[in-house]
Amino acid sequence: MYGIVRKEQLAPNTKLFEITAPAVAAKSKPGQFVILRIHEKGERFPITIADADPEKGTVTIIFAEVGKSSTQLGKLEVDDAILNFSGPLGNATKIEKFGEILCVGGGVMAGALLYQMKALKKAGNKITAIIGARNKEHLILIEEIRKFSDELYVATDDGSEGKEGIYFLKDILEKKFDQAITIGPTSMQMIVSEMTRPYGIPTTVNLFPIMVDGTGMCGACRVTVGDETRFACVHGPEFDGHKVNYDELISRMRFYNPNEKIAMLLFDGV
Repeated sequence: MYGIVRKEQLAPNTKLFEITAPAVAAKSKPGQFVILRIHEKGERFPITIADADPEKGTVTIIFAEVGKSSTQLGKLEVDDAILNFSGPLGNATKIEKFGEILCVGGGVMAGALLYQMKALKKAGNKITAIIGARNKEHLILIEEIRKFSDELYVATDDGSEGKEGIYFLKDILEKKFDQAITIGPTSMQMIVSEMTRPYGIPTTVNLFPIMVDGTGMCGACRVTVGDETRFACVHGPEFDGHKVNYDELISRMRFYNPNEKIAMLLFDGV
């Protein structure tokens, strides 16, 4: 069992958990994820790691309560425990001195981006960061991200805070970047990748398709990258953003939406 030692509500329906998992914390790196199961009758689902403290033996996750399992998870309190917490899984973000880096994060993935930025800054990079959310109330970790940014832009879908939308990025791209890293909603990562393409900026995306076992056995997380079928859990979750077939990916991610809605309707909080 993996105990919860800290719980914070960062935004509406957005929670931060710090969880005791010494073996996972000892090996976790930015860009990786865990697969957890709350109880014996629960489903397995992935969450990207937002931080890890090997000395304390803890791993931090940030998640939105959007379905039955994540809502159940959000109901847990400090001193409660999670049955399974497997990881770290997937390949870590490539950390080196690139030079000028553009880091774009959206929604709850701001925490995972911050984890990446800490390592990239330590490697000597200059970072321009963009953090977005649907509205002002859902923006998280702005001040923490500011500490690791040479330049920081805030954006919301409705314009309630900072820039409106993501298309202002076009003006920022006039500045030369050696690398772009993005993590967040798939549609956002697709747009960022298409905007960086004409500038020839290498762009890394972090994908989170439907995933079951997390070890490459089930094939549920397959995604087409270039002319190859790749599994996000073992070949990713990071890929060349200019080669991903986003239309196929988004279609696959929506496949179980009706089932998820039924599960929420029947959810009794157990």
